[in-house]
Amino acid sequence: MGLYTADEEIGSPEGKPVIEAEAQAARVVLNSEPARASGNVVTGRRGGVFSLLRVTGKAAHSGARINEGISAIEELAQKIVAIHALRDDAAGVSFNVGLVRGGQSVNSVAPWAECEIDLRYRTPEQREAAIAALDAIVARAWVPGTTATLEIKGEFRAMQATDGVLKLFNLYQQAARASGYAVEGEYTLGCADSGFTAALGVPTLCAVGPQGYGGHSLEERLRPETMVPRAQAVARTILWLDRAGL
Repeated sequence: MGLYTADEEIGSPEGKPVIEAEAQAARVVLNSEPARASGNVVTGRRGGVFSLLRVTGKAAHSGARINEGISAIEELAQKIVAIHALRDDAAGVSFNVGLVRGGQSVNSVAPWAECEIDLRYRTPEQREAAIAALDAIVARAWVPGTTATLEIKGEFRAMQATDGVLKLFNLYQQAARASGYAVEGEYTLGCADSGFTAALGVPTLCAVGPQGYGGHSLEERLRPETMVPRAQAVARTILWLDRAGL
């Protein structure tokens, strides 16, 4: 069967339960994300957590009564520095504050501020450690009198190269050769819905769609000549599941 979802870019908040429910009855999952710029498919991905950090302070006139105010923006700035310091490229764990909002006027001490955080990780253990580190930053107040909360808004699971994933990939390689092209598997730092199905133990292969490049930029493109052979490889993979014992 085929399943289309429309909220993948924001963590599939509504799509996730549908994906997981349908995956329970699936023999394998082939996610038609675009192939990598190299033409390869994806056998592993990082997981991701999208969260909202809110800080509350106290408003006051920034001229006559500045000492009566408690700046939520100042507190948020300190927290952002601490969050970005958690980044560990060698371990594959990254933190990025991509959106910031706050304050009520230029001549007021800011009574509120918030930011949105993108966390990426490779393993479930890294996720738990990263969330614990975030929680510690949320609980700490650099500016006395401020309070803060953290809310997870969306989340992707990591896709790991299990035996089932590799078995499906080997079958897809055969199907690709029969369709006129060679392909390898890659680990990518981005997230996708394929992490949900792989986390359930369903053999999953990602990026079996047409070849593309420049994702999330003005240069994002699709190579039309790859559409037919890539579709043929997917069809052959499905038809050959029995021969592979999948």
